Amino acid sequence: MQKNNEEKNFSKMNINWYPGHMAKTRRQIAEDLKLVDIVIELLDARIPIASQNPDISKITSGKKKMIILNKCDLADEKQNKLWVEYYHKKGIKAVLTDSNSGKGVEACIREIEKIMAQDLQIQAEKGRIGRKIRAMILGIPNVGKSSFINRISKRTTAGVGNKPGVTKQKQWIRINQKVELLDTPGVLWPKFESEEVALNLAFTGTIKDDILERTEIAYYLVKFLIENYRQNLCERYKLDEKYIQETLNQDQPENSNIYEIMLEIGRKRGCIMSGGNIDEEKTARIILDEFKNGKLGKITIEKCPIGDVS
Repeated sequence: MQKNNEEKNFSKMNINWYPGHMAKTRRQIAEDLKLVDIVIELLDARIPIASQNPDISKITSGKKKMIILNKCDLADEKQNKLWVEYYHKKGIKAVLTDSNSGKGVEACIREIEKIMAQDLQIQAEKGRIGRKIRAMILGIPNVGKSSFINRISKRTTAGVGNKPGVTKQKQWIRINQKVELLDTPGVLWPKFESEEVALNLAFTGTIKDDILERTEIAYYLVKFLIENYRQNLCERYKLDEKYIQETLNQDQPENSNIYEIMLEIGRKRGCIMSGGNIDEEKTARIILDEFKNGKLGKITIEKCPIGDVS
């Protein structure tokens, strides 16, 4: 694997990826914002920065806001706490959720009511009693938006328009006696601000394999795991830490050493073709699928910048 060529290819892909329907989506969301009191932004707890479309902050400026760190069950618990504190210091309430199990969903409802309590009190004093809180949920694809809507509304199907350009009639979903949710078809796709953002989105499956090459993605994931979660990698694939260190110490380029470790994972998993060669495509698929499904343990790709909290 020639690292220089990989970096060049990534740069090319980063520039080319940004769906053309985004302008229409932005206009639609801006229009819908006039109807709501609070914006709920859904992020992937493993990659809170990469899974946040930078346009959302601009579009929702001036609105009350809450962050939901979804898929927290797949993320490093220590990092989860740090990210909640990170947003708290920015003056934004963040709630950890797992839409699949329902963890944290009720807490989201309570926080919405808390955030809006003062405004509702002011309106009540003016005679507007019983007005419902109106909320909008935004999030890039594959952060679990549909699953979250199903959970919070206790529905079996969310009917969220995740296809580009889909236009549906707006519908309000009753969450409880106090809160209504605007089910909007608007979807904000990720924007690659850097190669790192592109890779982080690829690790978690937001970018499909037809956008970035699977073997390259797996290579960089293995590199990240060696540097940050080596024990998880060793335990899952029965690798000896001494073997990894000796391989990394070999007198050859770092990318060759890491690629060799990746092929060893393939060998351990029986990804062997005729002639004894390792099927790197199959190896890559195994590594990426097992990471996405949490089989490598609780892992956070983007470390919180604020450090430890007591």
